[in-house]
Amino acid sequence: MQVNFFAVKRRNSFLYCALLILLTISAIIITEYDVVKGFTSIPKAIEWASANFYPNEKALKKLPVIFDTLIETVLISIAATTVSAVFALLFAIFGSKTTGVGGVLSQLSRAIATLFRNIDVAAWSMILLFSFGQSVMTGYFALFFGSFGFLTRAFTEAIDEVSNSSVEALRATGAGYFSIIFQSVIPSSIPQLLSWMLFMVETNIRHATIVGILTGTGIGFLFNLYYKSLNYSSASLVVIVIVAAILLIESISNYVRRVIL
Repeated sequence: MQVNFFAVKRRNSFLYCALLILLTISAIIITEYDVVKGFTSIPKAIEWASANFYPNEKALKKLPVIFDTLIETVLISIAATTVSAVFALLFAIFGSKTTGVGGVLSQLSRAIATLFRNIDVAAWSMILLFSFGQSVMTGYFALFFGSFGFLTRAFTEAIDEVSNSSVEALRATGAGYFSIIFQSVIPSSIPQLLSWMLFMVETNIRHATIVGILTGTGIGFLFNLYYKSLNYSSASLVVIVIVAAILLIESISNYVRRVIL
C-alpha cells in the first residue's frame, strides 16, 4: 500500500508539472511573448535605471513634500487597519467554532468575510472610485475592506486555536457568553491578534502605494506624478523613501512580535 501511495503521488506530481508547462507554453503562444527578447532586455533595463533612476540634488529638495505624503499614507494605513480590526474581531467571534453562536449568524459572518477577502484592494479602489472619486476616503475604505476580510479570517483561526478547556471550565462555573469571551477567549488570543494586526499594517502600507496611484492620493500619486512627468530622479527618491519606510516598520513590528509572543 505504501509503494502504491508514493507511486500515485509521483504520478500526480508529474501530471501537475506537465499541465503547468503546457499552460505556460500556451500562454506564450497566445500572447506572442518573445522569451528571448524578454531575458535579453534585462541588462538594458538595468543600464537605463543606473543612468536615469537615481535622486539628484533637485530631487532632494522635494524630500519634505515626500515625507509629508508618506506620513499621510502611513497614518491612513494604520487607521484602516485598526478600525477594520475592531469589526473583524466582532465577526470572528460570531463565526468562530469556539465562540460562534451557530446558525445563520455564524454562516453569514463567514460568508461576508470570505466575500471581502477575495476582492483585491485594487479592485476595491476601482469600485469605490464611482462613489467617492479620487479622494483620501476612497483609499481609506479600499484598505479598510481588504483588511476586514483578511483579519476576520486570521482572527477566526486565532480564536479557534484557543484551548477549549478554559472555555469549558468557565461554562461549568456558570459563566455567561460574554464573560467567557472577555475573560478567556480574547485574553488568550491577544498576542496572535496583535501579531496579525501588525502584519496587516505592513501589508497596507505596501498596498497604499498602488491604491494611491488609482485614487490620486498619497505617496502612490506622488510617484505617479513624477514618473509621468519624466521626473525620474524624484520618482526614484519616492521609491527609496517607501522601501526605507517599509523596512523600518517591518523591523519595529518584528520587535513587537518577539516581545508579545
